Amino acid sequence: MTKNKAEVIVRELFALAGITINGNQPYDIEVHNDTLFTRLLKDQALGLGESYMDGWWDCEAIDQFIDKILRAKLDEKVKGSLKLQWHGLHSKFFNLQKRSRVHQVAHQHYDIGNDLFTAMLDKRLNYSCAYWKKAKNLDEAQEHKLELICKKIGLESGMTVLDLGCGWGSFAKYAAEKYNIHVTGLNISKKQIELGRELCKGLPVELKLLDYREATGKYDRVLSIGFMEHVGYKNYRTYMEVVNRTLKDKGIAFLHTIGDNISTTTLNAWTHKYIFPNGMLPSISQIAKAMEGLFVMEDWHNFGPDYDKTLIAWYQNFNSAWPELRDKYGDRFYRMWCFYLLSSAGGFRSRNQQLWQIVMTKTGREQPNCRIN
Repeated sequence: MTKNKAEVIVRELFALAGITINGNQPYDIEVHNDTLFTRLLKDQALGLGESYMDGWWDCEAIDQFIDKILRAKLDEKVKGSLKLQWHGLHSKFFNLQKRSRVHQVAHQHYDIGNDLFTAMLDKRLNYSCAYWKKAKNLDEAQEHKLELICKKIGLESGMTVLDLGCGWGSFAKYAAEKYNIHVTGLNISKKQIELGRELCKGLPVELKLLDYREATGKYDRVLSIGFMEHVGYKNYRTYMEVVNRTLKDKGIAFLHTIGDNISTTTLNAWTHKYIFPNGMLPSISQIAKAMEGLFVMEDWHNFGPDYDKTLIAWYQNFNSAWPELRDKYGDRFYRMWCFYLLSSAGGFRSRNQQLWQIVMTKTGREQPNCRIN
């Protein structure tokens, strides 16, 4: 396909979303390399993200740009290259989240530097969606999220809790301090575990460098916050079986996860390559099938628009801290990270992605009397 023909097609597609090439609106993109048009048609999301990292285009408001693209469903109108089709097929036939591969996301993403995440996140280091219903800032919104979880699972003093994929121990620290419970957290990120242990020192919190499938023991509550996105659809049933065998019969299980409106088997190729390798977002039907016969769904709460606000707050923190981070991470990383945060915000703003909190109990248990939201 010639450059001129590719440009005509891309301009027509963008026009469907109300986007003008080299226009004057904040969501219009300014093109610096005419080869961009061919690259977009060939590589879709991968080409869009990589070309931004390469400086081929700029946009004043990437979040608005992505929001408009997704609302117009432009991602469904271009077939893409054989390489992208193979990316989708590969995830269907192979278990990308098997034990031998799980550490890839830790090395590439979570272990890149605690200085980056400390600068970007709230004071408690929550790396998942905040709850903004009555919050004035990110710190409040994240604390409200933690308290909401504690109320939903009915925490009481003396209980034991298993936190699968515990991050830096933000929930563990909060719950142990406020509710006097014992928390065991499992995580595969060495840097998160190291800092988490330091932050939770002196509390009844035990953070272990283990895969969730290695969980042992029985707990009053079992939960995961922002972890299901790394489990993979071939392992959803395994995840539910782990929760089932580690949860006491009268316990409560809790799941906080980004969700997709449709069932897929992988993330888009750019996010998979640069941000969350081997990640994917579960759908309602995938979660429901995985829990069938093991759990009763007590509550399913969606506050996806709150992730838009959370990501914008992270972006603002990251941007403000960039002068101190620049020498270590470099300008290409800056463009990659900005695209990650802002394009993700656009995904939630368009309602293309959701944020779910799910409360579950074992079959046969009486319905718990917990505050839902």
